[in-house]
Amino acid sequence: MVHTAKSPGMSKRFLLLGLLAVALLLQGGLWLSEDGWSEVLRLRTSVAGQQQENEQLAERNRRLRAEVADLKGGFAALEERARADLGMVASDESFFVLVPGEESAEADAPQPRPDNRNAP
Repeated sequence: MVHTAKSPGMSKRFLLLGLLAVALLLQGGLWLSEDGWSEVLRLRTSVAGQQQENEQLAERNRRLRAEVADLKGGFAALEERARADLGMVASDESFFVLVPGEESAEADAPQPRPDNRNAP
């Protein structure tokens, strides 16, 4: 009977080298591939930006909900909106438009009306 004498340390060494090679291949794929850590970092940045946008939209939604509740609940909010957005005036109010005039003194002085009665 032929018996080959392999030392138990030699098989452990091959097993260790094989596991190390597999680990290096997996780590290389993780660090160097397109779907590796670079993609993870890109996605984290994208998620952070999306969360910030979501917070801004949530704040806008809160303001809109408050405005809708005011419009449903009270006439004052509806009246304010009509005045500001549509330029509406209540029936017992007068609306005046002030137009800025010229800066000269002639503009402030009353202008005489032409009298056509004495015309030839």
